[in-house]
Amino acid sequence: MKKYTREMVRRRKRRMDYRLRDRTWKPQEKPMLSASNIQYEMAGRLRGTAVGGIGMMHLLVRRTGLVKSIDEKVEVLKRHLPYHESDHVLNIAYNALNGGTCLEDIELRRQDEVYLDALGAQRIPDPTTAGDFCRRFGKADIEQLMDSINETRLKVWQQQGDDFFEQAIVDADGTLAETLGECKQGMDITFKGEWGYHPLLISLANTQEPLFLENRSGSRPSHEGAAARLDQAIQLCTRAGFRRTLLRGDTDFSQTRYLDGWNERGVEFIFGFDAMANLVSLADALAPQDWTRLERPAKYEVATAERTRPENVKEQIVRDRGFKNIRLKGEDVAEFVYRPGACKQEYRIIALRKNLSVERGEQALFDDIRYFFYITNRMDPKAEIVLLANQRCNQENLIAQLKSGVQAMSMPVDDQNSNWAYMVMASLAWTLKAWFALLLPETGRWADKYAEEKQAVLGMEFKTFLNAFIRLPCQVIRTGRQIVFRIMAWNPWLPVFLRGVDVVHQPLRC
Repeated sequence: MKKYTREMVRRRKRRMDYRLRDRTWKPQEKPMLSASNIQYEMAGRLRGTAVGGIGMMHLLVRRTGLVKSIDEKVEVLKRHLPYHESDHVLNIAYNALNGGTCLEDIELRRQDEVYLDALGAQRIPDPTTAGDFCRRFGKADIEQLMDSINETRLKVWQQQGDDFFEQAIVDADGTLAETLGECKQGMDITFKGEWGYHPLLISLANTQEPLFLENRSGSRPSHEGAAARLDQAIQLCTRAGFRRTLLRGDTDFSQTRYLDGWNERGVEFIFGFDAMANLVSLADALAPQDWTRLERPAKYEVATAERTRPENVKEQIVRDRGFKNIRLKGEDVAEFVYRPGACKQEYRIIALRKNLSVERGEQALFDDIRYFFYITNRMDPKAEIVLLANQRCNQENLIAQLKSGVQAMSMPVDDQNSNWAYMVMASLAWTLKAWFALLLPETGRWADKYAEEKQAVLGMEFKTFLNAFIRLPCQVIRTGRQIVFRIMAWNPWLPVFLRGVDVVHQPLRC
């Protein structure tokens, strides 16, 4: 960051800190929001954009080589009149980064002269052309698109420190994507009675990056195709240099016929396992001393003084009205060895026993014991296995961000493959957010602070990221050799943004 820019940022921060300082106010005669004589005019020579952060994201895309990778691997256009494949892909990804929720929102940016100048483009594809581009994709083309993104992903991972490559944690899950359309090829009725698709997501838990996405008909089972995608993820993580790989999934993904193969390759796994009658019998036969109480760590540390817990209004209503209520009294864990029918080797089964109290109003009806099982080849203490398996629930947050934040699973086109292609392109917006965070520096005098900020950006919700890093009001100036973005406002994340800009101006380490 230039010295002048650093001083300007500090000056803006001091000014805001002074403005928001703690004060003892006297009673005010007028409301704080007192502006009244507001006028609007069209600017003359000065031109600006509300999404100044898009320039940084485009610089990131070019610096990582994603544009070149897409154009080399994806060939769905016979002639480039006038757009290349990368233009179309980035157009859809940038629409999500600009807060667009549907293809029609592309038209707002297409009519924005300053936005076009900011990207150095004379024009961008309109919504209809973007939809037609998605329809050109077959299965092989979508695989090539995901490969091009993953090839670039490897370059970003290579910029990380040695600790990053200790272990890759790969999660798998399916989700339902409902659609109200009636003519979308490949849609079907789901087990919930909704019409739509059933996408499969394979993600890296370390960074919350979607590694592989596959669109499937709504009636297909959750685990279908998961083993092949997990094998692809293992190969990708091995190429990246991860020393260990851990696979996680719920009970739908414990496909026992693949466990021996993964175990022989040195791949670790923790999968939920169905509470079948024989496993429940084995758990019931364990001696009392084989069970130990599971102590779950606190969700967070209290920074100051612990506050009094507010009254549980929901719980009180349930009791007052005599509704059936199930309360957790305690959790215990144990383990035993088990060989699934499709396996030649035995594996650890970690049994989690939940002691539940079934109540109605103030009266306890009976105690209920429920078992949850996990199959694994790891040798960690059984309590740690349960906690590590439960952390897979964070993938639900990623799915929620892809569905409600990025709107990648809105299924706006008319068949299964085209919606699959759109899903991969739109989810690239979330991937670019992760890459920006991963490239932030963690060294120097303020290394600890920088590391905390990096993890904060990596874990940000998509909406928060847009407000902090993309929706920056900027004046855009085109000169003979460069495009200058002059930031016209300050927010607390601006120093992090400018450090990121400095990084993406530098070539990546090979």
